[in-house]
Amino acid sequence: MSPSRAGFGIELAKWFQTMRVAWSVQLEYRLNFFLLVIGPSFVFFLVRYSLWTSIYSGRSEEVIGGYGRGDMLTYQVWVLIVALLAKTYNGMDLAQDIRLGRVSKYLIYPFGFLKFHFASFLAFQWIQVIVATITIGLMMAVSLLPEPVVSSLLAGTALTLLVGLLWYAMQLFLAMFSFWLDEVWALRVIMYNVVALLSGALVPLELFPAWAMNVLDWTPFPYMTSLPVKFFMGQQPVTLEPFLVLLGWITVSFVLARLVWSRGLRMYTAAGM
Repeated sequence: MSPSRAGFGIELAKWFQTMRVAWSVQLEYRLNFFLLVIGPSFVFFLVRYSLWTSIYSGRSEEVIGGYGRGDMLTYQVWVLIVALLAKTYNGMDLAQDIRLGRVSKYLIYPFGFLKFHFASFLAFQWIQVIVATITIGLMMAVSLLPEPVVSSLLAGTALTLLVGLLWYAMQLFLAMFSFWLDEVWALRVIMYNVVALLSGALVPLELFPAWAMNVLDWTPFPYMTSLPVKFFMGQQPVTLEPFLVLLGWITVSFVLARLVWSRGLRMYTAAGM
């Protein structure tokens, strides 16, 4: 075997083993995973579902923002699926490793800090795919979700997985500020709330003023919930444009995170060690 192929095999083994360990950690602490990922998503879904059920109560034929009662409730179910598939919480581990000085061990490990956390993210993403798939089956079983068209389901899933990568890139960027800040949780909370409001996770973007929707078209927010949901519901024709736009924002986020990482390392002192 040539040295290049041997090196590739060793690198691949590092990624696989890191993902396997991350997978084991997530499954070992099931309650933590439920409270962090599944629980909040379902709680917010129940709140939104109950709210819109109450709004349409007694006027089931009314159309709000182009959505009748059935479409609006289906929209909320797909928002839940997008959240389960896309939202990642690896940013907390990233920030803690920097704040507590644990970056030092990665500087001497054969598998670097950024690679380790990205491999952990990929493992986490696989778990989310399984959870989302089970949730779709349960929602269909209790008639809260109509059977989706296969092409719409595949397109929505592909776009949502890209959204998950964007979430990770954005969290990576925020986590890098741990080189200068004692805690970045406030930045994460602000990001979550802003994205929830402007992505269509709380209310469909069709209820926003026209000028606001025009402004949002220049941001990544509509692509983070509203567009994947429309793909799932078959309301949006499948084109390459949304995928290319998301890839552009992902690239920008990773580049910014890398720049901040390089600058932060120059002043890193492992103060938490």
